[in-house]
Amino acid sequence: MAVWEDPEGASRKEKRERERRSVYALLRIVFGADCILDHRPNGQPFLPHLPVHISIAHTHRFTAVLTHPQKRVGVDVEYLDRDFSAVEQRALSDREISFLSPSRELRSVQLAILWSAKEAIFKCVSQEEVDFAVQIQVDSFAPQASGRLNARFFHKNGMASPFSLKYKIIDNHILVCVFADC
Repeated sequence: MAVWEDPEGASRKEKRERERRSVYALLRIVFGADCILDHRPNGQPFLPHLPVHISIAHTHRFTAVLTHPQKRVGVDVEYLDRDFSAVEQRALSDREISFLSPSRELRSVQLAILWSAKEAIFKCVSQEEVDFAVQIQVDSFAPQASGRLNARFFHKNGMASPFSLKYKIIDNHILVCVFADC
């Protein structure tokens, strides 16, 4: 994971360029200077000359790159001070909403973890037109500084794939990662 500070007043274009450079810096550290990053038509990143699965996430001041030689991967990182209230209405099932805390502060952390978990699974399965509220279901959990989550992805054919995710709160950010058999 890379950390950077955006200067005050940095434009969106400058921030995107800093994110891009941080991804390449991480890739060079892990795979060497001649590492090439490309993207599939659906936006999923891949390394054309390396037999690894890769997932990338960036937010506020962190960049995360997750790779594995055999397993599909998904990673997400989110700034906890972001407003996650829209997640509840657009990305959660009634069952997931039922286990949210009535405490505003705790609920906000749960929403961030749920959103990041669903994003990580979405990246891992790499399918288009996913309904996060219906197709990605996360089991009830009590947020801690780090932990595990259980979830399922429901394919359009009705089959369900189980997922076990890890999460960690780092410097007011949530990091979630998942590995899945191919």
